Amino acid sequence: MAFDYDLFVIGAGSGGVRASRMAAATGARVAVAEERYLGGTCVNVGCVPKKLLVYASHFSEDFEDAAGFGWTVGPRSFDWKKLIANKNTEIERLNGIYAKLLDGAGVERIEGTAKITGPQSVSIGGREITCENLLVAPGAWPFMPDLPGIEHAITSNEAFYLEEMPQRVVIVGGGYIAVEFAGIFNGMGAQVTQLYRGELFLRGFDEDCRTTLETEMRKKGIDLRFGTDVNRIEANADGSRTLTLTSGDTVDCDIVMYATGRVPKVEGLGLEAAGVKQGKKGEILVDEFSRTNVPSVWAIGDVTDRLQLTPMAIAEAMAFVQTLYHDNPTMPNHANVPTAVFSQPNIGTVGLTEAEARERFDEVVIFRETFRAMKHTLTGSDEKTMMKLVVDGDSDRVLGCHMVGPDAGEMTQGLGIAIQCGATKAQFDATVGIHPTSAEEWVTMRTPVGG
Repeated sequence: MAFDYDLFVIGAGSGGVRASRMAAATGARVAVAEERYLGGTCVNVGCVPKKLLVYASHFSEDFEDAAGFGWTVGPRSFDWKKLIANKNTEIERLNGIYAKLLDGAGVERIEGTAKITGPQSVSIGGREITCENLLVAPGAWPFMPDLPGIEHAITSNEAFYLEEMPQRVVIVGGGYIAVEFAGIFNGMGAQVTQLYRGELFLRGFDEDCRTTLETEMRKKGIDLRFGTDVNRIEANADGSRTLTLTSGDTVDCDIVMYATGRVPKVEGLGLEAAGVKQGKKGEILVDEFSRTNVPSVWAIGDVTDRLQLTPMAIAEAMAFVQTLYHDNPTMPNHANVPTAVFSQPNIGTVGLTEAEARERFDEVVIFRETFRAMKHTLTGSDEKTMMKLVVDGDSDRVLGCHMVGPDAGEMTQGLGIAIQCGATKAQFDATVGIHPTSAEEWVTMRTPVGG
């Protein structure tokens, strides 16, 4: 059978773009369909603009810290509209780069919503297209609960395009997006309340990271309310919102942002037409090589709900191309993936948490230090840094590294290499530290907690 394309990709996010380019480089005829914007969530309403907003929000503390080093900082103000305009310009530049990369690789770009019509066919803009293989990579979408007045709330998608800087913000949720935006709006001068129905946010992260970040966020004036949820949201005549909580209390705000998770973006995709199996959340079920139960259909990235991280989607894309076009069956490695949360202060983590390690290993040794960074000996800030090593007591292998503090993400990338290589605590100890840095603590911790 003659197909229109060797590979048709649904979704031009990080994973879809990488898979398209690398497949086309082998000589395959490739097309990619995107209904919104090139680069997907990360470039447009995720990693990139969020990090830019984090940078912007941290200047408020930087100005205060400067006084301890002899600087006089005069009157200052913040222009939200200028920040958003500059951010938009950068995103448009990146969109253009993605377009050039795809065009340069010989990938056909198709704008519009693609719907699967069979195991080897899709429909887009009234056009029926056939393909030898179909790669599904539409990503995920913010989840919004069904409660009275939810139409008066926004998600992180809309937060990047607010016309005015809100002065009172309520953020609902306890994941990394929630804590990051709490820090962003707080740093820009807003009064921030974060609500989470659980006992403590960032479920799944190491407990010491969770408790340390809670303490530091409260120091910065963020109103954290755990064990609390929203019953209803009301819109007021002046444009404000009133939230009625499960506790019976009410909270007034200018915006309420829901960051209660992201779900695979499968609605209207037509998976049933191809007979593709899905999980309870709608996620596309795949094997270790990213192949679905239908031999011609593959899926990567957030839509599979394996590990919702941009670099992981790219890694899955590369493994997919190796498997399908290089006769080199490759499984993406979802273990020991370094992760950063751009909260304020940052979290960096790689490997097993203490709780996970104790479930899997007989003897677990913990090394942990909490201290004030050298910078703050002159600023007067009481912000603390926490660094922690989780070690297998039998083999001496370092199982996990966890940090809360400035530049945690930057440090964790290098630690990820060490963990991936199976480094031992003795090898950490034998490494000469860089002085004076916070990073040297990773190689100078000698006394186990409780030892």
